[in-house]
Amino acid sequence: MGTTTAAPAAFLAALRTGSAEPPATGAPAWLWQLATALHGELPASAADAWATRLHGLLGTTRLPAGLRAVHVWQADTVLPLLADTSDTSDTSDTSDTAGPAALHRAAARGAPAGRTAWRSALGPFLLRLHDAAYDRAAVYAEGHTGARDHALANGYSAPEADAHGHAYARLTTEANARACAEAHAQALGTALAAAYAADDAPAYAGTFPEAQLRAVLRATAATGDRPGAERLADGLLTALTAARR
Repeated sequence: MGTTTAAPAAFLAALRTGSAEPPATGAPAWLWQLATALHGELPASAADAWATRLHGLLGTTRLPAGLRAVHVWQADTVLPLLADTSDTSDTSDTSDTAGPAALHRAAARGAPAGRTAWRSALGPFLLRLHDAAYDRAAVYAEGHTGARDHALANGYSAPEADAHGHAYARLTTEANARACAEAHAQALGTALAAAYAADDAPAYAGTFPEAQLRAVLRATAATGDRPGAERLADGLLTALTAARR
């Protein structure tokens, strides 16, 4: 027996509108969060077809209560996708028995690590991820414009104001990127470590997995020959199938 009994039309409508709740009981909150995010990120030509596949899978699959599907997805899809980027390439190193990939694989086999091990592995990983995901171009442009306009309003010549804007943007962009990455690593690392160590699906849902997914997509936007959203979406279906074995 599956995890959802919603009619396909209702299921699709809920995904299209980004409904906060699934249209039928049984689908875990973390899965619905990821599904709505992925549906919104997929190309329009692929989104509904993927949703139909997900609906069919949920109609025939009863998922385990814990996070096995999440660990399979992370180890087999998310980390390999991130490995395509230079800033996060070591996050899927299978030779590292204390790295995120090794811990996810062990957890998928039913042997989750303790909170301390997860925290140690996730801290450096999350720092790299959110540093790579930071939108430096937009922040730089905003900082340059604001500082330039302020300088112009205070008597600087146009060339002087432009130079001042670039100097300000260079200094603040990297500082902001570091602060953002550190804040995410600290907050998410603690929350994810607790959820993973306890195999606690509701706690994992409380870490906003859809926001983490979007960070992965931003970090990998310029890599690979296949859109990251499609790889993540297909990998999630594969992980859901594997989790019931």
